[in-house]
Amino acid sequence: MVNSNPMYPSNSSDILETDRQDPSPEFHPAANSSQNDPVDAATQRTTDDLDRLIEILPEDIQERLNGHPQRDRLIEIVMDLGRLPEARFPGAAEYLSETPVTQADLDLCIERVGRFGGDNRAGIEQTLHRISAIRNRNGDIIGLTCRVGRAVFGTIGLIRDLVERGQSILMLGRPGVGKTTALREIARVLADDFDKRVVIIDTSNEIAGDGDIPHPAIGRARRMQVARPELQHQVMIEAVENHMPEVIVIDEIGTELEALAARTIAERGVQLVGTAHGNRIENLIKNPTLADLIGGIQSVTLGDEEARRRGTQKTVLERKAPPTFDIAVEMLERYRWVVHESVADTVDTLLRGRNPNPQVRTMKENGQVAITHELPDSLSAVPPNPPPGARGWRASGRMQPLPKSGSKSRSMPTSTSPQKHFEQLLDASLSGSSTQFDRFGNEISDEEELFYLYPYGVSRQQLEQTIDVLELPVAITKDLDGADAVLALRSNLKNHSKLRHVAKARQIPIHLIKSSTVPQITRALRRLLKMEDPGVPDVADLRLFTQNGSDDEIEALEEARLAVEQIVLPKGQPVELLPRSPKVRKMQHELVEHYRLKSDSFGDEPNRRLRIYPA
Repeated sequence: MVNSNPMYPSNSSDILETDRQDPSPEFHPAANSSQNDPVDAATQRTTDDLDRLIEILPEDIQERLNGHPQRDRLIEIVMDLGRLPEARFPGAAEYLSETPVTQADLDLCIERVGRFGGDNRAGIEQTLHRISAIRNRNGDIIGLTCRVGRAVFGTIGLIRDLVERGQSILMLGRPGVGKTTALREIARVLADDFDKRVVIIDTSNEIAGDGDIPHPAIGRARRMQVARPELQHQVMIEAVENHMPEVIVIDEIGTELEALAARTIAERGVQLVGTAHGNRIENLIKNPTLADLIGGIQSVTLGDEEARRRGTQKTVLERKAPPTFDIAVEMLERYRWVVHESVADTVDTLLRGRNPNPQVRTMKENGQVAITHELPDSLSAVPPNPPPGARGWRASGRMQPLPKSGSKSRSMPTSTSPQKHFEQLLDASLSGSSTQFDRFGNEISDEEELFYLYPYGVSRQQLEQTIDVLELPVAITKDLDGADAVLALRSNLKNHSKLRHVAKARQIPIHLIKSSTVPQITRALRRLLKMEDPGVPDVADLRLFTQNGSDDEIEALEEARLAVEQIVLPKGQPVELLPRSPKVRKMQHELVEHYRLKSDSFGDEPNRRLRIYPA
């Protein structure tokens, strides 16, 4: 469901309401949007000082750019020795001259910019533009990338409510998607609108511009420069120890030392806003250098009982510590961001093989923010009463029994009425045919036999109900000699050595379950039929857990199912259900057990109710 959140600005005046008076005559709005942008120029204000960047280029390139129709959408200019100069725009690139770049052209540009640092980057004083150099083996500059730096005001309208919380925020995204622009705007809003002490760690002078005087786009925020890129982590700690910041803004966390410094800062109670190398949280999980930003990953050995409850191997990956950043924002596109409000829950969900349920925020043309939630594929809802012909788990295509050795693939049994079954038996008898039919009305050939199960100590009613609802090709037999397997209750089999001896002598496998409940019986039948047993349980068929199928039972089970699939599993939060009778609560307990979760009953009758806990 899509929500237009009223806390976000709905027009240009709302967005620009917090913008202060331009402190510098060079700080001017420029039209920087096109008809293809989802948010037009009236919604946001942009300043780019593009003339200052064009002035460092050779004169023929300046003339070409000044008259270019897409001048205000320019991303960067590329000049490589011996090649034609190139201008890059969103989705396109074109040459700016028919004459290749010479060393004199490069030297002219180098003279007009600041000094190149250890990261081969230079800038133009009091602008946000970045000039990056490519050097040959001798250290000579043979190529330049002149990147246009823009301060876009209103760009954090997508996450303004998250910025107000005071929690640490990590921005992720591919190069060029606007991470640094968003970082700059966040620093300005926190310093100017919320009157916080903000310190920017500006390693390459990309956030606050080149020169000793920071660009007005960062507002009242302070900027600390870094002498060499490898010293960034030291300056981060120095900022906390010397300047008492409430917020630290850091761009491009890329080393283990910087990740450790970020954790140290977060543990001192300082809000962190930063960017990291990676498009999605999954990239950080697989990156051992930066995994500490999301809590770190470690291998854990589970006990037998816990491994069975989770349905996983005994050795699993788990989060090692609380994440450094509370919130993560994946910037997929310029105006489409995926927000993980709890990084800890997202990482735990991913490590358990499930899909998280993050927010997807997009900005409309009128400046309003639309928030949507995408449910994981494994939790797609199904109606409690499926239509005819699409019953049970088999209709989902996820439970395909494997044929026995030497037999052909068995088709799905379809339900049939007792009258139809009787007519089939009668026709076979009159024709003298030896064809047999199972209780589903399907023919049984010599090559296609039912799976005969000998139950011991297991509730026959529960077993028959499970077989009927799931339409499994299983027949219950009282003849141990003709059984394919034994399904026994563990507590009952301990004192029955004769059954174990007979089964061993006749090579009949025994499958044990702890209790005679629907989830235990269901999992046992799946394993006996060699059906897939996924780590994430399939959507529950509520008919499995009812006794008489009354509306009250279905309503209570549907309440529990929705609580599990929409809150407990995707969000990792406990949920309390409405008060129910003991009989109905027992059904809800079994349904929760199907999802491999835990639940307790609490309260006094008649208000005793169920509480469901995340795994």
